[in-house]
Amino acid sequence: MSKQEILNLLNHALELEHAANIQYLSHAEIVDGEGAEAIIARLKEIAGDEKDHAEKFRTLIGALGGVPSMGIAPTYTATSVKEILEVNLKGEKEAVDTYRKILEKLRTEKIPYYDHLLEHEIRHILTEEQEHITEIELLMKTSGNSY
Repeated sequence: MSKQEILNLLNHALELEHAANIQYLSHAEIVDGEGAEAIIARLKEIAGDEKDHAEKFRTLIGALGGVPSMGIAPTYTATSVKEILEVNLKGEKEAVDTYRKILEKLRTEKIPYYDHLLEHEIRHILTEEQEHITEIELLMKTSGNSY
């Protein structure tokens, strides 16, 4: 695997974070009904986390000599709290799968002087994404949308 392949994966991760930030903020604006305030607050908080993740990915890409993507992964509309939570849960799981793939790639080939930094930052972001999954699942249960 080449450094370019890792840069491509990091740019894909960046595009996922761009999309997640926009999607969470947009979804927060349409939540209404009983318990809406708690859901809106949590969606906006997660959006802030996603913005921070994007910044970390931009920094890592730049440090490796790459050009950070200005693209965005697909976003998904939703009209009910149930749909909003389902769509965002799916997105969080896609992010976790993507970041695990990056870590697997980094195990097979190290980038001198950056390998530990990359692994550390991606593990940190991965942990936060897993926390988002747990939080969304809890929101699904408390908002009457458990499965």
